Amino acid sequence: MEGCAVVTIPYKIAKGTIKGGIWVVKGTYEFTAGTTKLLYKIGEFTFEVVRAPLDWPLLNKDIETIDGLPVKEAIRLGRVKNFPYIVDGKTYYPMSVAKAKNYGETGIASWYGYETLQQKGGYMTSNGEAFNPDGLTAAHKYLPLPIHVKVTNLENHRSIIVRVNDRGPFPSAHNPGSGDRIIDLSAGAAKRLGFYEKGTAKVKVEVIQLKEG
Repeated sequence: MEGCAVVTIPYKIAKGTIKGGIWVVKGTYEFTAGTTKLLYKIGEFTFEVVRAPLDWPLLNKDIETIDGLPVKEAIRLGRVKNFPYIVDGKTYYPMSVAKAKNYGETGIASWYGYETLQQKGGYMTSNGEAFNPDGLTAAHKYLPLPIHVKVTNLENHRSIIVRVNDRGPFPSAHNPGSGDRIIDLSAGAAKRLGFYEKGTAKVKVEVIQLKEG
């Protein structure tokens, strides 16, 4: 990784109990060998997750490598959960699963995937799942993939649970400040939180713990 900058992790870890609480999950929410589709519920929220074919294009094309490998090779080998990855010459180091349990942060959320609403065909997230713009999913720079978080819109106090299965948001040439946002949500999640038309909102993001029920 010579010549690459190391990004200082700005996320917040709070000691103590799980920030987003313990939620009952009904159904299988983790892929195992041979499975290609998951269907489960967390509270009132239903999740349908599909493993994307490897020939699908990546939704986030900014990621150059994951763990020193081409992105799709890392996905094929299952080396994406919290392995370091490079975007625009910068190395990002996701947090461990243990640290993620106590993660909570307040900041600006946006939504992404507009191009998938206009084009036919499927797109793959950074952990190899099919991106569904109408689903309840999100992208985060530092959380392990996948993980579930509670997102609360602090402007209208609506809350939802989303599955984090992608990386971002990152700075862009036309909007360098976009990298300061803490989470990117799918269009479906943004609609549920009431900021789809506005584009951004101040939110609180908290990792939740799942309990099979």
